[in-house]
Amino acid sequence: MATFKRFEEMHAWQSARELVKMVYEVTKQPDFNRDFTLRDQIRRAVISVMSNIPEGFGTGTDADFVRFLGYARRSASETQSQLYAAIDQDFVSSEKYKELYALANMTERQINALISYLARSENKRTIKEMRLHLIRLNSPIALTCQTFKTY
Repeated sequence: MATFKRFEEMHAWQSARELVKMVYEVTKQPDFNRDFTLRDQIRRAVISVMSNIPEGFGTGTDADFVRFLGYARRSASETQSQLYAAIDQDFVSSEKYKELYALANMTERQINALISYLARSENKRTIKEMRLHLIRLNSPIALTCQTFKTY
């Protein structure tokens, strides 16, 4: 698996973003939009999927990233559960339900793949530990970090 420089490069985040768009589109339908509780809850859950991926990415450690990916995965499952409520209330068609559920499932699988990759990762250092290591090596990158005290 490639190393990511930006969270936007991750397929899991891209899928989560698409899921957010689709859930918002569906929840704008008049009947669904009037059920404030379900509408707001499914929106919060799906936004949580998309938001926890970059939040974890920005933490600086694999362990923290995995923790936030776990939150994202659980929110994807929550979204799937709420899709059942939406179809039971006839807020979504069977076809739209299957499409949304499948996308949530694919996003969850992509998150699982990231978690597996990070669990096998050789690099368990934090960003701060990496910078300190580079400072010891007199790396120009680390010296810049030291000058600006960003660690």
